[in-house]
Amino acid sequence: MKDTDMEQTVRSVIRRMTASSVMNLAFARNLIREVEKKAQEMGVKAVVAVSDAAGRPVAIECMDGAYIGSFDVALNKTFTSVAFQMSTAELGKLASPGGSLYGIQNTNDGKIVIFGGGEPLYVDDVLIGAIGVSGGTAEQDTALGAYGKNIAKEVISWK
Repeated sequence: MKDTDMEQTVRSVIRRMTASSVMNLAFARNLIREVEKKAQEMGVKAVVAVSDAAGRPVAIECMDGAYIGSFDVALNKTFTSVAFQMSTAELGKLASPGGSLYGIQNTNDGKIVIFGGGEPLYVDDVLIGAIGVSGGTAEQDTALGAYGKNIAKEVISWK
């Protein structure tokens, strides 16, 4: 192995170790809290979930008055975003009739969601997990998921 290859490998391992230490309960709760504030401003009673890079739930909260069914939907949006490393809205476009992934929502025991609100979370190009939001319209959920993704770096810095 060349020195440059070894150096790249070491840097990659260090980046992944650093990124995996970011996804913890405090980060998930802080991110959820910020998304809930935004949802309240928008008049949305949402369920917000955060999962790790393996799709396992780290935290999930239901705002007062949120739909019961939104719990599973929010959680499944995190799973979908991690499993396919893209937003659920983006996957939805690929899964539309005639799309290259048409029917994908029927796989994985029905856990695949193909409408907006799920976003993968990255640190230094390394997947650390995902956020899923459910409770509003598809457009509102998409906006809240994107908001969570966009403020994640700020929330990480709150140590």
